[in-house]
Amino acid sequence: MCFNFKTKTAKDGTVVVGRSLEFPTAMPTALAALPSDNAGTASVPAGAAPGMSWTAKYGIVGIAAFGKPDLLVDGMNTAGVSAHFLYMPGGYCTYQEPKGDGTDLSELDLINFILGTCGSIADVKAALESVNIIGLDPGMGFVPPIHCLVHDESASIAIEFHPEGHRIVDNPTSIGTNSPFLEWHLENLNNYVGMSQVNQGPQEIGGVTLSSFGQGEGLKGLPGDYTPPARFVRAFVLRNLADQPIDGPDAERMTLHLLNAFDIVPGTIQEPSPAGGLFDEVTVWDSISNLTQKRYAYRTISNPNAYVINLDSVDFSKPARVKELEWTGGFQETSI
Repeated sequence: MCFNFKTKTAKDGTVVVGRSLEFPTAMPTALAALPSDNAGTASVPAGAAPGMSWTAKYGIVGIAAFGKPDLLVDGMNTAGVSAHFLYMPGGYCTYQEPKGDGTDLSELDLINFILGTCGSIADVKAALESVNIIGLDPGMGFVPPIHCLVHDESASIAIEFHPEGHRIVDNPTSIGTNSPFLEWHLENLNNYVGMSQVNQGPQEIGGVTLSSFGQGEGLKGLPGDYTPPARFVRAFVLRNLADQPIDGPDAERMTLHLLNAFDIVPGTIQEPSPAGGLFDEVTVWDSISNLTQKRYAYRTISNPNAYVINLDSVDFSKPARVKELEWTGGFQETSI
Protein backbone atom coordinates (compact mmCIF):
# COMPACT_ATOMS: atom_id res chain seq x y z
CA MET A 1 0.00 0.00 0.00
CA CYS A 2 1.19 3.48 -0.91
CA PHE A 3 -0.23 6.54 -2.54
CA ASN A 4 1.07 9.48 -4.53
CA PHE A 5 -0.48 12.73 -5.78
CA LYS A 6 0.07 16.28 -6.91
CA THR A 7 -1.46 18.96 -4.73
CA LYS A 8 -3.34 21.69 -6.60
CA THR A 9 -0.90 24.08 -8.28
CA ALA A 10 -0.44 27.09 -5.99
CA LYS A 11 -1.52 30.55 -7.07
CA ASP A 12 2.13 31.49 -7.54
CA GLY A 13 2.65 28.46 -9.82
CA THR A 14 4.37 26.15 -7.32
CA VAL A 15 3.84 22.43 -7.95
CA VAL A 16 4.19 20.02 -5.01
CA VAL A 17 3.94 16.21 -4.96
CA GLY A 18 3.10 14.09 -1.91
CA ARG A 19 3.75 10.43 -1.29
CA SER A 20 3.24 7.95 1.55
CA LEU A 21 4.98 4.59 1.98
CA GLU A 22 2.69 2.08 3.64
CA PHE A 23 4.62 -1.10 4.27
CA PRO A 24 5.88 -3.23 7.15
CA THR A 25 8.86 -1.52 8.79
CA ALA A 26 11.09 -4.52 7.99
CA MET A 27 12.52 -2.87 4.84
CA PRO A 28 15.33 -0.49 5.89
CA THR A 29 15.28 2.91 4.18
CA ALA A 30 17.56 5.94 4.38
CA LEU A 31 17.95 9.42 2.93
CA ALA A 32 20.13 9.37 -0.19
CA ALA A 33 21.92 11.79 -2.50
CA LEU A 34 23.44 10.95 -5.89
CA PRO A 35 25.86 13.24 -7.76
CA SER A 36 24.96 15.08 -10.95
CA ASP A 37 27.55 13.07 -12.92
CA ASN A 38 26.78 9.71 -11.33
CA ALA A 39 27.90 6.73 -13.40
CA GLY A 40 25.00 4.29 -13.40
CA THR A 41 25.22 0.58 -14.22
CA ALA A 42 22.16 -1.64 -14.35
CA SER A 43 21.90 -4.61 -12.02
CA VAL A 44 21.51 -7.93 -13.85
CA PRO A 45 21.26 -11.59 -12.76
CA ALA A 46 24.49 -13.40 -11.96
CA GLY A 47 26.17 -14.60 -15.12
CA ALA A 48 24.05 -12.42 -17.42
CA ALA A 49 25.46 -10.07 -20.03
CA PRO A 50 25.97 -6.46 -18.88
CA GLY A 51 22.90 -4.28 -18.86
CA MET A 52 22.51 -0.57 -19.49
CA SER A 53 24.98 2.04 -18.36
CA TRP A 54 24.54 5.82 -18.23
CA THR A 55 26.02 9.03 -16.90
CA ALA A 56 23.68 11.28 -14.98
CA LYS A 57 22.93 14.90 -15.89
CA TYR A 58 21.05 15.78 -12.70
CA GLY A 59 21.63 15.46 -8.99
CA ILE A 60 19.10 13.42 -6.99
CA VAL A 61 17.81 13.49 -3.43
CA GLY A 62 15.45 10.78 -2.26
CA ILE A 63 14.91 7.74 -0.07
CA ALA A 64 16.76 4.51 -0.82
CA ALA A 65 16.42 0.95 0.47
CA PHE A 66 18.87 -1.46 2.11
CA GLY A 67 21.57 1.18 2.60
CA LYS A 68 22.28 1.47 -1.13
CA PRO A 69 22.00 5.07 -2.41
CA ASP A 70 21.31 3.95 -5.97
CA LEU A 71 18.39 1.72 -4.89
CA LEU A 72 15.92 4.58 -4.82
CA VAL A 73 12.26 4.01 -4.03
CA ASP A 74 11.36 7.72 -4.04
CA GLY A 75 13.03 10.98 -4.99
CA MET A 76 13.37 14.11 -7.09
CA ASN A 77 16.11 15.65 -9.18
CA THR A 78 17.54 19.11 -9.73
CA ALA A 79 15.42 19.53 -12.89
CA GLY A 80 12.18 19.28 -10.90
CA VAL A 81 11.17 15.72 -11.82
CA SER A 82 10.00 13.29 -9.12
CA ALA A 83 9.58 9.51 -9.26
CA HIS A 84 7.94 7.11 -6.82
CA PHE A 85 7.68 3.32 -6.55
CA LEU A 86 4.28 2.03 -5.42
CA TYR A 87 3.54 -1.61 -4.68
CA MET A 88 1.55 -3.43 -7.38
CA PRO A 89 0.62 -7.00 -6.33
CA GLY A 90 -2.10 -9.36 -7.52
CA GLY A 91 -0.77 -10.13 -11.00
CA TYR A 92 -0.53 -6.49 -12.11
CA CYS A 93 3.24 -6.45 -12.61
CA THR A 94 5.13 -8.62 -15.11
CA TYR A 95 8.81 -7.96 -15.74
CA GLN A 96 10.63 -9.06 -18.89
CA GLU A 97 13.32 -11.70 -19.27
CA PRO A 98 16.85 -10.33 -19.83
CA LYS A 99 17.79 -9.80 -23.46
CA GLY A 100 21.53 -9.48 -22.91
CA ASP A 101 21.83 -6.83 -25.61
CA GLY A 102 22.69 -3.85 -23.41
CA THR A 103 19.10 -2.66 -22.98
CA ASP A 104 18.36 -4.53 -19.73
CA LEU A 105 17.50 -2.38 -16.72
CA SER A 106 16.20 -3.83 -13.46
CA GLU A 107 13.28 -2.26 -11.62
CA LEU A 108 15.77 -1.55 -8.82
CA ASP A 109 17.61 0.92 -11.08
CA LEU A 110 14.59 2.56 -12.68
CA ILE A 111 14.26 5.66 -10.49
CA ASN A 112 18.02 6.16 -10.44
CA PHE A 113 18.05 6.04 -14.26
CA ILE A 114 14.99 8.28 -14.74
CA LEU A 115 15.98 10.99 -12.29
CA GLY A 116 19.62 10.93 -13.27
CA THR A 117 19.02 11.38 -17.00
CA CYS A 118 15.58 12.96 -17.51
CA GLY A 119 14.61 16.61 -17.09
CA SER A 120 10.95 16.26 -18.07
CA ILE A 121 8.18 13.75 -18.68
CA ALA A 122 8.95 14.00 -22.40
CA ASP A 123 12.53 12.93 -21.61
CA VAL A 124 11.26 9.96 -19.59
CA LYS A 125 9.06 8.74 -22.44
CA ALA A 126 11.94 9.00 -24.90
CA ALA A 127 14.48 7.37 -22.56
CA LEU A 128 12.30 4.30 -21.95
CA GLU A 129 11.56 3.58 -25.60
CA SER A 130 14.48 1.17 -25.96
CA VAL A 131 14.73 -0.16 -22.39
CA ASN A 132 13.97 -3.75 -21.35
CA ILE A 133 12.90 -3.75 -17.68
CA ILE A 134 13.66 -6.93 -15.76
CA GLY A 135 12.90 -7.88 -12.15
CA LEU A 136 15.42 -8.54 -9.38
CA ASP A 137 15.20 -9.19 -5.65
CA PRO A 138 16.79 -6.30 -3.69
CA GLY A 139 17.12 -8.43 -0.55
CA MET A 140 13.46 -8.98 0.35
CA GLY A 141 13.36 -12.66 -0.52
CA PHE A 142 11.22 -12.01 -3.62
CA VAL A 143 11.05 -9.72 -6.64
CA PRO A 144 8.80 -6.83 -5.56
CA PRO A 145 5.92 -6.01 -7.93
CA ILE A 146 5.75 -2.24 -8.45
CA HIS A 147 4.66 0.52 -10.75
CA CYS A 148 6.34 3.90 -11.00
CA LEU A 149 4.63 7.30 -10.82
CA VAL A 150 6.58 10.18 -12.37
CA HIS A 151 5.80 13.91 -12.31
CA ASP A 152 7.17 17.15 -13.65
CA GLU A 153 5.55 20.56 -13.23
CA SER A 154 3.19 20.14 -16.18
CA ALA A 155 2.47 16.40 -16.53
CA SER A 156 2.26 13.03 -14.77
CA ILE A 157 2.61 9.44 -15.97
CA ALA A 158 2.40 5.91 -14.61
CA ILE A 159 4.91 3.30 -15.78
CA GLU A 160 3.25 -0.11 -15.53
CA PHE A 161 4.56 -3.57 -16.34
CA HIS A 162 2.45 -5.81 -18.58
CA PRO A 163 3.29 -9.24 -20.00
CA GLU A 164 4.08 -7.64 -23.36
CA GLY A 165 6.39 -5.04 -21.80
CA HIS A 166 6.26 -1.81 -19.87
CA ARG A 167 3.57 0.70 -20.72
CA ILE A 168 3.63 4.46 -20.09
CA VAL A 169 0.18 5.83 -19.28
CA ASP A 170 -0.59 9.55 -19.15
CA ASN A 171 -2.14 10.28 -15.77
CA PRO A 172 -4.58 13.22 -15.91
CA THR A 173 -5.37 12.85 -12.20
CA SER A 174 -1.69 12.92 -11.08
CA ILE A 175 -2.76 10.32 -8.46
CA GLY A 176 -1.58 6.77 -7.92
CA THR A 177 -2.25 4.01 -5.41
CA ASN A 178 -1.84 0.29 -6.11
CA SER A 179 -3.60 -2.47 -8.05
CA PRO A 180 -5.23 -2.64 -10.49
CA PHE A 181 -3.87 -0.71 -13.48
CA LEU A 182 -4.44 3.05 -13.78
CA GLU A 183 -7.09 2.79 -16.52
CA TRP A 184 -9.32 0.84 -14.11
CA HIS A 185 -9.00 3.50 -11.40
CA LEU A 186 -9.88 6.25 -13.89
CA GLU A 187 -12.99 4.34 -14.96
CA ASN A 188 -13.97 3.69 -11.35
CA LEU A 189 -14.14 7.44 -10.64
CA ASN A 190 -17.42 7.46 -12.58
CA ASN A 191 -19.02 5.74 -9.58
CA TYR A 192 -18.48 8.86 -7.46
CA VAL A 193 -20.12 11.68 -9.39
CA GLY A 194 -21.63 14.41 -7.21
CA MET A 195 -19.10 14.79 -4.38
CA SER A 196 -19.33 18.32 -3.00
CA GLN A 197 -17.89 20.58 -0.30
CA VAL A 198 -21.39 21.76 0.67
CA ASN A 199 -24.55 20.07 1.88
CA GLN A 200 -27.59 19.79 -0.30
CA GLY A 201 -30.47 21.87 0.95
CA PRO A 202 -33.49 20.36 2.73
CA GLN A 203 -35.51 18.07 0.47
CA GLU A 204 -39.19 17.22 0.64
CA ILE A 205 -39.82 13.55 -0.16
CA GLY A 206 -43.30 12.04 0.22
CA GLY A 207 -44.49 14.98 2.25
CA VAL A 208 -41.54 14.71 4.68
CA THR A 209 -38.82 17.35 4.78
CA LEU A 210 -35.37 15.84 5.17
CA SER A 211 -32.24 17.78 6.06
CA SER A 212 -28.70 16.94 7.07
CA PHE A 213 -27.74 16.58 10.73
CA GLY A 214 -24.51 18.51 10.11
CA GLN A 215 -21.80 19.57 7.69
CA GLY A 216 -20.09 17.01 5.46
CA GLU A 217 -23.21 15.53 3.91
CA GLY A 218 -21.85 16.47 0.47
CA LEU A 219 -19.16 13.79 0.90
CA LYS A 220 -21.57 11.02 1.80
CA GLY A 221 -20.50 7.86 0.00
CA LEU A 222 -16.81 8.77 -0.07
CA PRO A 223 -15.01 5.45 0.59
CA GLY A 224 -13.13 5.40 3.87
CA ASP A 225 -11.32 2.04 3.78
CA TYR A 226 -7.68 1.55 2.84
CA THR A 227 -8.00 -0.58 -0.29
CA PRO A 228 -6.22 0.87 -3.34
CA PRO A 229 -9.50 1.72 -5.17
CA ALA A 230 -10.90 3.48 -2.09
CA ARG A 231 -7.72 5.47 -1.49
CA PHE A 232 -7.55 6.50 -5.15
CA VAL A 233 -11.11 7.86 -5.04
CA ARG A 234 -10.58 9.55 -1.66
CA ALA A 235 -7.35 11.18 -2.85
CA PHE A 236 -9.02 12.39 -6.06
CA VAL A 237 -11.98 13.93 -4.23
CA LEU A 238 -10.08 15.50 -1.33
CA ARG A 239 -7.31 16.93 -3.52
CA ASN A 240 -9.76 18.47 -5.98
CA LEU A 241 -12.10 19.89 -3.34
CA ALA A 242 -9.26 21.32 -1.25
CA ASP A 243 -8.49 25.04 -1.34
CA GLN A 244 -5.88 26.20 -3.84
CA PRO A 245 -2.62 26.93 -1.99
CA ILE A 246 -1.27 30.47 -2.10
CA ASP A 247 2.44 29.75 -2.54
CA GLY A 248 5.12 27.12 -2.06
CA PRO A 249 5.04 26.91 1.76
CA ASP A 250 1.23 26.81 1.70
CA ALA A 251 1.31 24.04 -0.93
CA GLU A 252 3.71 22.00 1.23
CA ARG A 253 1.41 22.41 4.24
CA MET A 254 -1.63 21.44 2.15
CA THR A 255 0.24 18.33 1.02
CA LEU A 256 0.83 17.38 4.65
CA HIS A 257 -2.88 17.83 5.39
CA LEU A 258 -3.77 15.49 2.53
CA LEU A 259 -1.19 12.94 3.66
CA ASN A 260 -2.70 13.05 7.16
CA ALA A 261 -6.01 11.83 5.74
CA PHE A 262 -4.34 8.53 4.71
CA ASP A 263 -2.13 7.82 7.72
CA ILE A 264 -2.58 4.24 8.98
CA VAL A 265 -2.99 3.91 12.73
CA PRO A 266 -0.57 1.11 13.78
CA GLY A 267 -2.43 -2.10 14.47
CA THR A 268 -5.50 -1.34 12.36
CA ILE A 269 -4.20 -3.19 9.28
CA GLN A 270 -2.20 -6.39 9.58
CA GLU A 271 -0.88 -8.98 7.16
CA PRO A 272 0.73 -12.42 7.43
CA SER A 273 4.42 -12.47 8.26
CA PRO A 274 6.73 -14.84 6.33
CA ALA A 275 7.97 -15.99 9.73
CA GLY A 276 4.43 -16.73 10.90
CA GLY A 277 1.87 -14.65 12.72
CA LEU A 278 0.90 -11.12 11.73
CA PHE A 279 2.66 -7.81 11.47
CA ASP A 280 1.40 -4.27 11.09
CA GLU A 281 1.05 -2.47 7.80
CA VAL A 282 1.93 1.13 8.71
CA THR A 283 2.69 4.50 7.17
CA VAL A 284 6.47 4.21 7.50
CA TRP A 285 7.19 7.65 6.06
CA ASP A 286 5.77 10.44 3.91
CA SER A 287 7.69 12.52 1.39
CA ILE A 288 7.00 15.89 -0.21
CA SER A 289 8.65 16.97 -3.47
CA ASN A 290 8.42 20.68 -4.22
CA LEU A 291 9.18 20.49 -7.95
CA THR A 292 9.24 24.26 -8.45
CA GLN A 293 11.37 25.38 -5.52
CA LYS A 294 13.48 22.18 -5.49
CA ARG A 295 12.76 21.12 -1.91
CA TYR A 296 12.47 17.49 -0.75
CA ALA A 297 10.92 16.83 2.66
CA TYR A 298 10.02 13.77 4.70
CA ARG A 299 8.64 12.68 8.07
CA THR A 300 8.66 9.24 9.67
CA ILE A 301 6.25 7.05 11.64
CA SER A 302 8.00 7.70 14.96
CA ASN A 303 8.73 11.41 14.49
CA PRO A 304 6.04 14.05 13.84
CA ASN A 305 8.58 16.61 12.63
CA ALA A 306 9.11 17.24 8.91
CA TYR A 307 12.67 17.54 7.62
CA VAL A 308 13.46 19.37 4.37
CA ILE A 309 16.44 19.34 2.03
CA ASN A 310 16.93 22.31 -0.29
CA LEU A 311 18.42 20.79 -3.41
CA ASP A 312 20.06 24.10 -4.27
CA SER A 313 22.26 23.71 -1.17
CA VAL A 314 23.28 20.07 -1.77
CA ASP A 315 26.81 19.41 -3.02
CA PHE A 316 26.11 17.14 -5.98
CA SER A 317 29.82 16.82 -6.76
CA LYS A 318 30.26 14.46 -3.80
CA PRO A 319 29.93 10.69 -4.25
CA ALA A 320 26.61 8.89 -3.79
CA ARG A 321 25.75 8.58 -0.11
CA VAL A 322 23.06 7.73 2.43
CA LYS A 323 22.09 9.24 5.77
CA GLU A 324 19.85 7.73 8.43
CA LEU A 325 16.31 9.11 8.47
CA GLU A 326 15.24 11.01 11.60
CA TRP A 327 13.23 8.28 13.31
CA THR A 328 13.08 9.82 16.79
CA GLY A 329 11.36 13.05 17.76
CA GLY A 330 8.41 14.30 19.71
CA PHE A 331 6.05 17.07 20.56
CA GLN A 332 7.62 20.41 21.36
CA GLU A 333 7.02 21.82 24.81
CA THR A 334 5.53 25.24 25.23
CA SER A 335 4.16 27.34 28.07
CA ILE A 336 1.13 29.41 28.86
